[in-house]
Amino acid sequence: MKLNEKNIFLQSKYNVTAFFYDILDYPWERRYRKWRPALVDDLRGKVLEAGVGTGRNLAFYHQDVELLGIELNAHMLRKAEKRKVKARCDVTLINEDATVMSSVPSGQFDWVFSTFMCCVMPDDVQALAIEQFARVLKPGGRFRLLEMVYSKNERMRKKQAAFAPFVEKVYGARFDRNTLRYLEQSATLTVSSTSFLKDDTYLLIEGVRD
Repeated sequence: MKLNEKNIFLQSKYNVTAFFYDILDYPWERRYRKWRPALVDDLRGKVLEAGVGTGRNLAFYHQDVELLGIELNAHMLRKAEKRKVKARCDVTLINEDATVMSSVPSGQFDWVFSTFMCCVMPDDVQALAIEQFARVLKPGGRFRLLEMVYSKNERMRKKQAAFAPFVEKVYGARFDRNTLRYLEQSATLTVSSTSFLKDDTYLLIEGVRD
């Protein structure tokens, strides 16, 4: 795997976090598992899941999907391999950096899908990942990203701010990433819709490659 040097720290962080990830994530997963089926239900064809993590989405893809899941951390990927047996579709999982994707061919995918990857990724390399999304999608291919952002509600934002140091230390995630802005600045990707799955913190971004 060719690794962007700015992701070395993130990769090393997950060398530890991976062993406890599913336990640490359990309180949130009680909510997320209700969303996962609908998030992937309409995806068909060749799908790239960027940041497949421990494979929580794998069981919900339609049987007509040909899935390539990429993950920066090998320990996380091994957990996803165990969940692959629950998938109804063909699944290939590889250790790959989403900002590089050196082993992923150009213009081959109908969909790029990701949950909570960009909010983990260092802000100064997010634009590189978005360039890769554009590169691997077919013309007319679509993308769907779910991210966490700071609420505009003052009370909610204070709660997030209090929890933010833990989230960043354990997951590398931040609520102030600029994923939507980078997508809107892309020369070849067009954002077609944004919506929130809960309050104004779980941001769903959808769009198409021109």
